[in-house]
Amino acid sequence: MSKLKLTGKQIRAIGYPEGPVVSVAMHTMCTKFKHHTEAEALEVLKQILNAPENYLDDEVLKPIAEKLMPEPEAEGMNISLNVSGIQFNVFGQEHIEEGAMHQMYQAAKLPIAVAGALMPDAHSGYGLPIGGVLATENAVIPYGVGVDIGCRMCLSVFDIDPKELLQKEAYFTREINEATLFGSGAQFQQATDHEVMENEAFGQLPLLKGLHGRAWKQLGSSGSGNHFVEFGVVEIAEKDELLGIEAGSYVGLLSHSGSRALGANIANHYTKIAISKRRLPQDAKNLAWLTLDEEEGIEYWIAMNLAGDYASACHHIIHQKIAKQLGRKPIKMVENHHNFAWKEMWEGKEVIVHRKGATPAGKDVLGIIPGSMTADGFIVKGKGEAASVNSASHGAGRKMSRSRAIASVTDKQFKDELKKFGVKLLGGGLDESPFAYKDINMVMQSQKALVNVVGKFTPKIVKMDGAKHKNWTKKNTAEISGE
Repeated sequence: MSKLKLTGKQIRAIGYPEGPVVSVAMHTMCTKFKHHTEAEALEVLKQILNAPENYLDDEVLKPIAEKLMPEPEAEGMNISLNVSGIQFNVFGQEHIEEGAMHQMYQAAKLPIAVAGALMPDAHSGYGLPIGGVLATENAVIPYGVGVDIGCRMCLSVFDIDPKELLQKEAYFTREINEATLFGSGAQFQQATDHEVMENEAFGQLPLLKGLHGRAWKQLGSSGSGNHFVEFGVVEIAEKDELLGIEAGSYVGLLSHSGSRALGANIANHYTKIAISKRRLPQDAKNLAWLTLDEEEGIEYWIAMNLAGDYASACHHIIHQKIAKQLGRKPIKMVENHHNFAWKEMWEGKEVIVHRKGATPAGKDVLGIIPGSMTADGFIVKGKGEAASVNSASHGAGRKMSRSRAIASVTDKQFKDELKKFGVKLLGGGLDESPFAYKDINMVMQSQKALVNVVGKFTPKIVKMDGAKHKNWTKKNTAEISGE
């Protein structure tokens, strides 16, 4: 008998609400009921949905039941959304799906909302859409930051002739393969030393104390889904004084990953607290917030910043390992978070700016906006545009869901596309194929007012999670999405 396969679409179709319960139900059924038929598994899920209280003592089904139970009425306070939300600007609206627009309109109606914007790579997420920017007054929304806290880009530019990427392809391939680990549960047997693991927050907060050991074993790893480490060609058309690189072609090492299990656990823990304290309408519940005047909000802020530092450390470890093997120091390193919240000034007062899948683009702030495994990425310099709340896109953005990409793209099409662009792929799957992403040049055209392009990165050797793409639904959905 073949193993059970369920999709989130099937589970939502029988009445399950949008949210973490879908991935929990999918994982439970596909692992604990893997020899049942789809019809049998869906019938079990219907029974749990109809009476979750009957399954709270069931060792296997309890995790699903718990997420379906209503929040205790005695806890927290009911909060209504404003009838009309704050005004926000949308960049590249013609390329943004309706679901992302709806989520942004919901966020704009929060009583704490001050300013917002939607980037041209936007698509639906949990709470704030991916590509959403929201400034709030004295409040932080855990799902406005996202599950993969501090997800980050990091580029090292080396004064090496790009021809060597082809001439010594096996050498560069080996260095990427040995520098990091991919996969949602990947851990090193030997922990790496880094000062981030000595952060006092690990001893102050019980949640972080319990995550310290696993975080150390995952330090320097890269996760799954759209996370990558790749060598490519950096082209500088003319010298920019801020970037400081002479015009020419160079070898670039580009990485994209976040805070691994550490960030995911922080996000989920404090989201539950936020939802229990502030009960919003059902389709806006994941926008629940914590204020920075209350203990839980202060704790989340400390934990979020630690996760951001941890994500940065993961990148630096990878880049240092490879630089050591290359025997070269980078002539420049450019990096930025894109799942984070910052304290910034807005119209004369301090606000909290959430950028979930959005790149900081304040005046003269450098960042990296990648395309896909075959498309160019760009080194950019922010213009400090108030209309976008000093933000830009964090990539090309998906135009296909993972399941749709797997169903509609053939292996031959995928391989032909890689060959066409001269890209060597290590790992990766159809769910991350170039066809699943929007045209990065269209996205960049939609945000010409937000950033100046000061360099280009063209992928050549790309390393991603090597898990079979057909099994992606069994993994942690949030981590895979990079959210």
